[in-house]
Amino acid sequence: MLYASGRLLAARAATTLSAPPRARGPALRGKRRELQIPWHLETPSYDPLTGQRTRPGVPPARRVILRKGRMPPAIGGGLAGSELRPRRGRCVPQAARAVSRDVVPQAAARKLKRPAWSSRRFQAAGWWATLAVVTLLSFATRFHRLDQPAHICWDETHFGKMGSYYINRTFFFDVHPPLGKMLIGLAGYLSGYDGTFLFQKPGDRYEHHSYMGMRGFCAFLGSWLIPFAYLTVLDLSKSFPAALLTAALLTFDTGCLTLSQYILLDPILMFFIMAAMLSMVKYNSCANRPFSAPWWFWLSLTGISLAGALGVKFVGLFIIVQVGLNTISDLWHLFGDLSLSLVTVGKHLTARILCLIVLPLVLYVTIFAVHVMVLNKSGPGDGFFSSAFQARLSGNSLHNASIPEHLAYGSVITVKNLRMAIGYLHSHRHLYPEGIGARQQQVTTYLHKDYNNLWIIKKYNANTDPLDPSFPVEFVRHGDIIRLEHKETTRNLHSHYHEAPLTRKHYQVTGYGINGTGDSNDFWRIEVVNRKFGNRIKVLRSRFRLIHLVTGCVLGSSGKILPKWGWEQLEVTCTPYLKETTNSIWNIEEHINPKLPNISLDVLQPSFPEILLESHMVMIRGNNGLKPKDNEFTSKPWHWPINYQGLRFSGANDTDFRVYLLGNPVVWWLNLVSIVLYLLSGSTIAVAMQRGIQLPAELQGLTKVLLRGGGQLLLGWMLHYFPFFLMGRILYFHHYFPAMLFSSMLTGILWDTLLRLCAWGLAPSPLGRRIHSVGILSLLLTTAYSFYLFHPLAYGMVGPLAQEPESPMAGLRWLESWDF
Repeated sequence: MLYASGRLLAARAATTLSAPPRARGPALRGKRRELQIPWHLETPSYDPLTGQRTRPGVPPARRVILRKGRMPPAIGGGLAGSELRPRRGRCVPQAARAVSRDVVPQAAARKLKRPAWSSRRFQAAGWWATLAVVTLLSFATRFHRLDQPAHICWDETHFGKMGSYYINRTFFFDVHPPLGKMLIGLAGYLSGYDGTFLFQKPGDRYEHHSYMGMRGFCAFLGSWLIPFAYLTVLDLSKSFPAALLTAALLTFDTGCLTLSQYILLDPILMFFIMAAMLSMVKYNSCANRPFSAPWWFWLSLTGISLAGALGVKFVGLFIIVQVGLNTISDLWHLFGDLSLSLVTVGKHLTARILCLIVLPLVLYVTIFAVHVMVLNKSGPGDGFFSSAFQARLSGNSLHNASIPEHLAYGSVITVKNLRMAIGYLHSHRHLYPEGIGARQQQVTTYLHKDYNNLWIIKKYNANTDPLDPSFPVEFVRHGDIIRLEHKETTRNLHSHYHEAPLTRKHYQVTGYGINGTGDSNDFWRIEVVNRKFGNRIKVLRSRFRLIHLVTGCVLGSSGKILPKWGWEQLEVTCTPYLKETTNSIWNIEEHINPKLPNISLDVLQPSFPEILLESHMVMIRGNNGLKPKDNEFTSKPWHWPINYQGLRFSGANDTDFRVYLLGNPVVWWLNLVSIVLYLLSGSTIAVAMQRGIQLPAELQGLTKVLLRGGGQLLLGWMLHYFPFFLMGRILYFHHYFPAMLFSSMLTGILWDTLLRLCAWGLAPSPLGRRIHSVGILSLLLTTAYSFYLFHPLAYGMVGPLAQEPESPMAGLRWLESWDF
């Protein structure tokens, strides 16, 4: 009996030693939870040489391997737990390890940790080495033969000239915000360019002028597109092959290469777009560490990049919309997280308002402040802006000027339309052609100051000279009937019932009569807006309409550009519709009358908010008014994704150095196919998941990458492409390139995912283990070889055109629409 009792006590003691007490269970479970790998440590890494997935930072107790023969899916938040398989003897419970007889000695444990540390260091070195190679290859392709051709190519005419304007501090007008031109001018100034080259037309040689600084600056920013895209795809997919394929697509695209090598706004715009996209993806990846230093850095950098994109072109609004949608989605999920207090959610909202709204707005306004401060001299852009705006420009006739305050008969005046970018009432010694109303002298509006803008205001029923000293001064008042005589041609402003040249149901406006003698169709009643009869008309300040006395129509400008017979100036009509619009409201700008005392115009200079508002109204108006000229080459948005037709940058015959903007057809058509495949595969997976179909654990990570990362890139492509279908302005092929960046990144993620799916499906066979590597390598080699074939398009061609059989490019003219 004693023996039995002893055996029972020994058994109880053994049980006590081999299992933890019940009271310690929760504590041990808590420790087990603490040993769970944090999200940011579960981010997989890759061996740069083999492409295999590893997990840096995971303790030996959690070291895992993938199922044999399965390709590892790529996912930002780590692999699905069900697809991980513990190695034998490694992932046993901690309490059992503590009492196991097979405990690994401390020295052996230290030996096991060393290879993991070395492996992590090797992986990090490989990651940096790959990024360095991608960056160096990008810079090498963009800076190769940067000095050729040594003459103006395509839109270098405009943007090089605008850089010169900044160096000379001469005011000009452009339909885009000023940041891109300011940076080009700064690059030219720092590289020794003196701003004296005229940039008159494509083909003019630079000769001794320093142009490499401006081209080099654009090439420098264009070279960063590839590393930015590489890092963006790597962060979205956690797949080294996907990032490498994306970098290859953009590096070996002849179109991106061409746009990056010249003095253009496009590489600057795309730099800020890609910087905003990368920063947004990076701060999303820091979501598990909100309000940390990296989180604030990437969030602030996103706001800075948004200001840069919008400051170069208004199409920067598209990336702002994308970041805004991402932010709304992010805040919505935070609001639904019940573990967060409303105070914390408020902090998140405040941080995004500060970094993504306030910071970009402050920077954007600062850009315009610098623009206005630098361009303080009168220049070719004066006429696009109001008289008060022009008064602040040194050298303008209104700057520090003193003119008579009230309008009087006999005064020589200029009449300016109040609608932005319409200009001055103008006439010249050219008649309307046959079939265009009455064959009388043309009357138009003109945006620049000119002697043909001068008119003399006279009484409708008198031909005496009001400036005769024997006649007293008589002021023009609201409601008076007047006659406007063109100073250069002595013909009167005239209208009649003939139809206007371009605008139906409007009446034609002409110059009629000889030496001021005409007929009753020359009489106009002047009506000051919001004034009573009898009031005098003030120069610059009074806004008025001119009502035709016979027909009752109102003098105005439609804003439509006349054909070449009208010197591409703007149409003036007399509209029978009396609705008050800015098209039919005018003011007096220049005023010359020696019989009247003068007043200073300094008091009329606008404040900075007024300048900012007016600048945007003029830019928007000018952008919408960009229409194709006669025989000018344009393209349509549906042409762009299929690479239907390129754009001639330089040269037109076999003796010229020819550069032709055309995307690498292999890259562009692969991108087009990828968009279609993504829509099909993504829709299929989304429908399957919505129907509750349980996907295998190995596929869950892949589908998450495809739907989340790929969906973000598809949204970027759509936002940067489809709005162009709604635009009425003239469009060119180069407008598609921001969208092309997103389609290339989508291609990298899609093909990496599809090849991994194929490898998973064919896992038991030897082909399944190699299909992913072989597929990625084949795409890389094909892209590189296609660049070898088409690189003369970007670097320049001399000799027979591609239409000639003896041309080396003849076999590469795959579409008849390619005219290189």
